[in-house]
Amino acid sequence: MLIGLCAAILLAGAMYLAQSILVPILFALFSIALVWPMQRRIARVLPDALAMLVTMAGALVTLVGMALLIAWAFGGVGQWIVTNSAQLQMLYAQKLAFLESQGIAVASVFAENFNTRWLVRIAQEVTGRLQGILSFTIVTVVFLVLGLLEVDVVRRQMVRMQGETAPALLRAAAATAQKFRVYMLVRTIMSVVTGLCVWGFASFMGLDLAAEWGVIAFVLNYIPFIGPLIATLFPTIFAILQFASWEVALVVFISLNLIQTISGSYIEPLLAGKTLAVSSFMVLLAVFFGSFLWGIPGAFIGVPVLIAALTICHEFPQSRWVADLLSGRDPGPA
Repeated sequence: MLIGLCAAILLAGAMYLAQSILVPILFALFSIALVWPMQRRIARVLPDALAMLVTMAGALVTLVGMALLIAWAFGGVGQWIVTNSAQLQMLYAQKLAFLESQGIAVASVFAENFNTRWLVRIAQEVTGRLQGILSFTIVTVVFLVLGLLEVDVVRRQMVRMQGETAPALLRAAAATAQKFRVYMLVRTIMSVVTGLCVWGFASFMGLDLAAEWGVIAFVLNYIPFIGPLIATLFPTIFAILQFASWEVALVVFISLNLIQTISGSYIEPLLAGKTLAVSSFMVLLAVFFGSFLWGIPGAFIGVPVLIAALTICHEFPQSRWVADLLSGRDPGPA
């Protein structure tokens, strides 16, 4: 047990140190599983190279569209803050005066911590993150192109291999790819439903930028648990700024959490059914462990990695008990 624990710690450390190359590879493999059926269908009527280019163009258009949507939504929020800066300054002065009247000295704390150097550090951090996202995208696209070119080659090589390992891995790869597509289909449907519900609720409450909040909820819903939490907190803080009322903000927070809970905890498992066969506890663990190792990309890719690992375990008799134990399915009374 101690040897296994030490090996797990060393493996986690290696995964953390190798994130710059490991995460793009995982994203590329995940993308190959999603787009390969489309490329195979296109290749029936077009040459292989042209089919790959069409597939890559479709994937890039989807990614760019998502990036433009989230940039438009957050840009609208930023524009609203700039336009209503005078109102926000007045609200800030009121709250500051209230805290000062209660004997809580806040002005000195803000003066010490929020200065020009703090803003410069934020700008440098944002610039560094943007550069990291650009390099991550380029490396992922390179691995995706190379992987799409070699899918059939690897499959034929594994078919020619002797023994039971290669056929089991092929079955696991096919089952994993199918589960990935089901996972993304369900996640997309629920993201659309959640975005529409958030937009409708924000419009009903009279919250400004209702369309932007719906888009933010739609995009962030692709990141389990963490994404919906962020999509709930942002409109709540915005409601405090717009209405200057904690009561309205509380209603917004509770209602948005209710929307996220119904969609994520009830409707989504109903749509996914038994196809994914992963316990909710393990999904939450995969999200937070992935974010601990690799940040936001890890929070997204953690669940697909868990699905792939359990699917591979299920194909081998020696490790099938692991997949059964972590599937979340009740076998009934012993």
